[in-house]
Amino acid sequence: MADQTLKMPEGRTVGYHDNGKAGAVPVLWCHGGPGSRMEPAGAAAGVAEAGLDLRLIGIDRPGYGLSTPQPGRTIGGWTDDAIAVADALGLERFLIAGISTGGGYALAVAAKAPNRVAGVVASCANTDMHHAPAAEGMPGIWNHNVWNAADRETAVALTVERFGEDGSKMLGLFTDLSEADMAVLADPAMLANAEANRRANFAFGVQGFVDDRIADGPHGPGWKSFDIGAIKCPVILVHGGQDTLIPVFMAHHTASIVPGAELRIYDELGHISIIPQTLTALNDLAQIF
Repeated sequence: MADQTLKMPEGRTVGYHDNGKAGAVPVLWCHGGPGSRMEPAGAAAGVAEAGLDLRLIGIDRPGYGLSTPQPGRTIGGWTDDAIAVADALGLERFLIAGISTGGGYALAVAAKAPNRVAGVVASCANTDMHHAPAAEGMPGIWNHNVWNAADRETAVALTVERFGEDGSKMLGLFTDLSEADMAVLADPAMLANAEANRRANFAFGVQGFVDDRIADGPHGPGWKSFDIGAIKCPVILVHGGQDTLIPVFMAHHTASIVPGAELRIYDELGHISIIPQTLTALNDLAQIF
């Protein structure tokens, strides 16, 4: 299916991309930050190679790809976008995956729609930043620049200085990735896919990234914008022990606050190299869909 858009009641546009066949188990994919609806395209190739019966549906959060920016958005408030996409595709029940920043968004949808979300996989996801050790231990000065900025305009200016308006400086900032992650990035196909995705990730400049950080930061609404105790479905947390972008201790904290969550740590993997295990976890949940 080609790129699709829908209009929300207040006039915003939401973009999404459907990777897979109609009969497969549907998975709404909450991308990282920065990211876009195109993120699961690479994972979809792994689905095909492994013969998994999964249909990955990437959704642009506001300020990314085809989705109109929405300053002041919250994690819990975004759930309306996900449900609108599910409704547009005629999906009564679905799995949901959250990658990195997207982990909180996936959990929020499960809390908001417990009768529709059959399972969650949160992959190398950040945790509730109101947990002081998580905020203090979050790598990347660009995250803290946004959290500590006087206002959104300042946060945007600081982020442009770091990433470039079009994100062209971003890859050069990640010099301490794990060996497993560096091996993935050495793949020419992976690099080509990352470059193609960058254009969607930064379609509105750095606005999407800044609004993600404002939404999940220690001074903002964060995970208080949804009721984590309302989650009723199975939740699998997968994390790489060598993740240098989202330290593994965050997965342990999330496991302690999400009802019944299963934690799977892969000591030798990092932030990017975890995707095959993410697909395995989704396939495990698909068996009980």
